[in-house]
Amino acid sequence: MGWSKPLRLHLGVLVVASLLCTSTPIIWLAFSHGREAAVSAGVQQMREMSLRLIDGYRNTLQGGTEAVALASTLPQLASPPPQDLQAKQEFLLEALRNIPDATSIYTGYPDGSYVQVINTSRRDVRQTLAAPDGTAFAIRTIAGRQSADVISTLRFLDSQARPLGEKNIDYASFDPRQRPWYQSAVRDGQAISNGPYVAGTLQIPTLTVAAPMRDNVKVVVGINIHLQTVGRLLDAQGIAPRARAYIIDDADDLVAHSDPAIMQRLLDIWSKSTGPADTTANSFDSSLETVARLRHDPAFANGGLARIELDGERHLLQIAPVSVSGLFKGDVVAIVVPLEDLVAQANRLLIHNLLIAAGFLIAGVAASVILSRIVSRSLNRLADEARRIGDLDVGEKAASHSWISEINTLATALAASRHAIRQFALYVPREVVRRIVGSEDRTMVKARRQEVTVLFTDIRDFTTISEQHSPEDVVDILSAYFELLNTIAERHGGTVVQYLGDSIFVMWNAPVEDLRHAENGCRCALAMKAAIDAMNETNSGNGLPELFTRFGLHTGPAVVGSFGAISRQQYTAMGDTINVASRLEGLNKQFNTSILLSAATRDAVAGQFEMHPLGLVQVKGRAEKVDIWELAGVGSEENIDERKVAG
Repeated sequence: MGWSKPLRLHLGVLVVASLLCTSTPIIWLAFSHGREAAVSAGVQQMREMSLRLIDGYRNTLQGGTEAVALASTLPQLASPPPQDLQAKQEFLLEALRNIPDATSIYTGYPDGSYVQVINTSRRDVRQTLAAPDGTAFAIRTIAGRQSADVISTLRFLDSQARPLGEKNIDYASFDPRQRPWYQSAVRDGQAISNGPYVAGTLQIPTLTVAAPMRDNVKVVVGINIHLQTVGRLLDAQGIAPRARAYIIDDADDLVAHSDPAIMQRLLDIWSKSTGPADTTANSFDSSLETVARLRHDPAFANGGLARIELDGERHLLQIAPVSVSGLFKGDVVAIVVPLEDLVAQANRLLIHNLLIAAGFLIAGVAASVILSRIVSRSLNRLADEARRIGDLDVGEKAASHSWISEINTLATALAASRHAIRQFALYVPREVVRRIVGSEDRTMVKARRQEVTVLFTDIRDFTTISEQHSPEDVVDILSAYFELLNTIAERHGGTVVQYLGDSIFVMWNAPVEDLRHAENGCRCALAMKAAIDAMNETNSGNGLPELFTRFGLHTGPAVVGSFGAISRQQYTAMGDTINVASRLEGLNKQFNTSILLSAATRDAVAGQFEMHPLGLVQVKGRAEKVDIWELAGVGSEENIDERKVAG
């Protein structure tokens, strides 16, 4: 059979295909252009962000560089304390006020003297110094290190530079001449950048810009900037939620990172380290190795944009070199953004468009379903009628009506077919009609040899009954009688092949296969006898004749199928089995019995029914004698067990 589906499915598929063919290209174009626009906008944002980061980084360090350059020219800073100590403190305090991102500014001398002004706005700084409440600045002074009267104090000032307290501190643990910023500036004789390293007084990671005095290179002025301050400058959240930015130095070590957690790890590492710390490990950021590799590529010598694969995800990477007045050479700022974050808006737009398209699809499908229901309702009714006709449910039914003329024509044709098959089924066994009508195989009722169980019935003295009643009464009596037997036969899986006057010819295992055909035949004969006995009681009370019926059952091979001329055929069975069953029915008169069956049927149902042997009997028209049995009833369990033991 060819492929076929309901009309509503065809309409639904057609509507959905039309909507998809229309909406898909539009949605895809909008998504593609939106994605490209989002990436382009993200790239532009990254460039602008890198510039802002560089500017912020430079501005933070530039103020310190300019302050150091100015301080290196002041004569009052050239002499070691306690000379001009008040002037030194006032200048350094004012310089620190003008550079809010600086942690401290200081001057170191070749005799070990030291003056430092510290910004204590950070709570951790105040805690380290044990500063009193309200402290805004702290001034550390070391003077006369080589004399017996060494001065080593820490003074605390409020925001107006008013004293809040003072305490003596250990000077032996700190010597400016041993610090990296002092040694580098003296060695190079010019301004230098240094760090990250751990500051001596505050014990925090810091970057330093330092320069020797113009008239005395062994006097060095320096300014410190906390690493966390640098980290705050690297906020990349404005580009994308997962965007991150960081700075690496010329040794490919991580200097600062926008992620607070990573920044805290860096601070912890630097705080616990007494020397340079290795911060290139991938545990900080998986893109570090890629950035370190690309920065040494000549194509990225002046920075640039690259697409990289990280952790199975595409990223955009922006690299830009950072330097401040020739300092911090080799430092690079990197911005890393997942590509998916940049196109998130385009993806959301795609989902939005897809939802709209899905809504149209659903509406289209719903419309097609409604339309198909309207169109196919009558078709479905006709299909149901056709199925009922195939099942031989051919009772009268009003013709279906539709506003489609072709459907009305089909309904009229089905009504005519129903009427024809109903008439046909009156003359041919119902199962045969079902197979002829419902099957494409024209050999379904072709004659073939197979084993069957055959039942013949006959009414005793029916000729006398016919003489005593009018033909109309006889027809009514026989109609009720045959209806009763036909119903019982069909209930037990038998096919009524033919009505022969007052007799019927019933067959099992053809045309429908029945593995228990002998048993069903016996049960049918017993059921028919019981039903006729009940009907006779009713007839006797109503003055109608009693119909005493004789039954003959035989099991054996027969040729079953359609026989007759080409233009007219009859479904029946032929062979010795049919003749023997007919003769057994007639022998009931000789033995004064109701149901006789052959040994073949008896052997097929041995132990299931109560039977009485009647011996071998010569059957008319047959050379061999037939072993016959009387079927008395359904066997009890005790009788069945006894027969099994006897067997």
